[in-house]
Amino acid sequence: MIYCVEDDDDIRELMLYTLKTAGFEAQGFPDGDDFWQAISLQQPDLILLDIMLPGSDGLAILEKLEQTPATAGIPVIMATAKGTEYDKVKGLDMGADDYLVKPFGMMEMISRIKAVLRRSQKGHVPKMLKLGNLSLDVQNYVVKKDNQVIHLTLKEFELLVLMMKNPNRVFTRQDLLKQVWNDDFLGETRTVDVHIGTLRTKLGDAGHYIQTIRGVGYRLEDDNG
Repeated sequence: MIYCVEDDDDIRELMLYTLKTAGFEAQGFPDGDDFWQAISLQQPDLILLDIMLPGSDGLAILEKLEQTPATAGIPVIMATAKGTEYDKVKGLDMGADDYLVKPFGMMEMISRIKAVLRRSQKGHVPKMLKLGNLSLDVQNYVVKKDNQVIHLTLKEFELLVLMMKNPNRVFTRQDLLKQVWNDDFLGETRTVDVHIGTLRTKLGDAGHYIQTIRGVGYRLEDDNG
């Protein structure tokens, strides 16, 4: 569900029509009052928020969203008037995920929405991950096997998080390099093999969950998956 807060009726209707044509559920609101009433009943996946609104402006709404625990994680794309760089920068500093400069094209709007949703979904990780006798506390960087703490390096931990988030998915060595070491890493895929080896050793009998796919890479095998 996408919420669109825009006081111009024609622009709002065009945005809603485009969103629905692109396959999104969408609702529109002319001001903050209607928006807050709706969000108390159903939280959206993303909010398109115009800065210039009657009553509470978009920045005030954004500030309240960010300061409220229940809504702080909802992605927000701000719509700013051309030339108002201060509003754009302030919105991003306050927690907005992206911005659109009016007048913007509808295809650009859809593209930015999809990009923000991809980023937000990629960044969403459950607080606890479990597999057999392994448990992983994502926020506190703690891994336990049979309730005993296992000490991992940061990269070993990030490898394990990635694979526990995606059980039974085959990762090539290049996939793991890109996602754990990032695009600017200049090392060789041998780096992945070394870290997988030390990770398996530290996991002990739980190391068997990490399967080698010969000639391809690795996967974390979940018999229940």
